[in-house]
Amino acid sequence: MIRDIELYELVEMETREILTQYEYDGKEAKFVRGSALCACNDQEPELGENRVLELLDMMDKFIPVPKRPIDKPFMMPIESTFTIAGRGTVITGTIEQGKIKSGDEVELVGYSRKTNRTTITGIETFRKSLDYGEAGDNVGVLVRAWQREEVFRGFCMFFFVFLVFSNKWPFLT
Repeated sequence: MIRDIELYELVEMETREILTQYEYDGKEAKFVRGSALCACNDQEPELGENRVLELLDMMDKFIPVPKRPIDKPFMMPIESTFTIAGRGTVITGTIEQGKIKSGDEVELVGYSRKTNRTTITGIETFRKSLDYGEAGDNVGVLVRAWQREEVFRGFCMFFFVFLVFSNKWPFLT
């Protein structure tokens, strides 16, 4: 750990200049001096663990939580698919808007006008089972009745009541 205060001030000053260069508010940026290495090794708690906790408090105060559009109908673009033997097909993606829970009926929309309806039997994120998923969550959705070969990257999953198909462009007469 560096004990020279002038070096800290130099690093802080250069960091503020870089932030300002990239059009952030470098003058008002908050800094917490500490050591993550000390925190990981349980050494010098005043410099390690306490400073990491202080940093987390600063982040909670000054970084706003992004608003998630959970009041809109469910929509999830599909990123990939997997098959789990004995369970079914898992579809992964990031939920763009809305909320989804196990037991909800969804439709898959892809390259053709044909849609497929199914029921969600499970939702997981990073090996953790969820009661529901909401906008912004990166999830794996376990579905029944769809095979991996029927689902491709670029398809979208919607609530079935949300879909309205039309073969006319609304602005053409």
